[in-house]
Amino acid sequence: MSLKSEIFEQPEVLARLLETQKDRMRAIAVALREHDIRYLFLVARGTSDNAGLYAKYLWGAFNRLPTALATPSLFSLYGKPPSLKNALVMGISQSGRSPDIVRVMDEARRQGVPTLAIVNAPQSPLAQAAQFVIDVEAGPELAVAATKSYTAQLMAIAMLSVALSELEGDTEDRWPDLERVPALVQQALDLDPVIARAAERYRYMEQCVVLGRGFNYATAFEWSLKMKELAYIIAAPYSSADFQHGPVAVVSQGFPVLAVVPDGAVFDDMFALLTDLVTVQGVELLAISNRDEVLSLAHTPLRLPLDMPEWLSPLVTIVPGQLFSYYLTRAKGYDTEAPRGLHKVTLTH
Repeated sequence: MSLKSEIFEQPEVLARLLETQKDRMRAIAVALREHDIRYLFLVARGTSDNAGLYAKYLWGAFNRLPTALATPSLFSLYGKPPSLKNALVMGISQSGRSPDIVRVMDEARRQGVPTLAIVNAPQSPLAQAAQFVIDVEAGPELAVAATKSYTAQLMAIAMLSVALSELEGDTEDRWPDLERVPALVQQALDLDPVIARAAERYRYMEQCVVLGRGFNYATAFEWSLKMKELAYIIAAPYSSADFQHGPVAVVSQGFPVLAVVPDGAVFDDMFALLTDLVTVQGVELLAISNRDEVLSLAHTPLRLPLDMPEWLSPLVTIVPGQLFSYYLTRAKGYDTEAPRGLHKVTLTH
């Protein structure tokens, strides 16, 4: 099993999760309604932390729950955990073996608040420490760079959001949109030969910025992480709004800008920024989008499926980013299966 094969497993993984875990999501949603939950307290590391960014936007928009991102060292190294009253503490991890994440979960249980683990290892220490467990069922993920476990985490977050919305009286049925995601991901995978050729153009790239906003703020962070850990690129992720508050000064003629720009509420603002960056600053733009305006503007356009709800787009937009990172790594002559200095499980304390 290779990194590329795991990238291509994603439609199957997501379809399986939808088929097997829908009732489980509804049962957890019912159980959580018994608690006075006022906010979501998220703990994760690396790729799973980026999945948490998606939850921050999704659960805020559809479930009216603000999100706080945990500082695990307060629980482990400093021994001064904050009060978690009225929180749902959610740990996200592929392996479920990071001691500092488990420590947060243990403290949450001690304080008597509900705890939920989203894991790919249902017998892991994190799963054993949590009151509720969602197994993303991604199967063995042997490549160091996480791909299928990431999109499975996003799907689990989205499914639970929909299950909670049902109980809150939301009249909009979002399940049919969820059920379309595996096919949308397959469409993104069909870009494989296009992306393989496009990556050659960037083989000498050493630094870039990656822009996203809203739901796809998470995508910008995850894509940049993949390029750092695989191709050793200094890839800096930004919200397109934050980027204008100082970091835009780093760009100049030919500077690579990678942007995730699907149709949605943030499109107009992002398009205006990218137009200025290309026409005035002269940057080199690679864009993942389903809007012709951006694709025509980009030096390297990667076309997304047209009919794609913005709230689910991160499950699809990251796939071209994964493939680009894979092929860029190969173009640079690096090993996609064994990034230097990295291991599949990182045991932070």
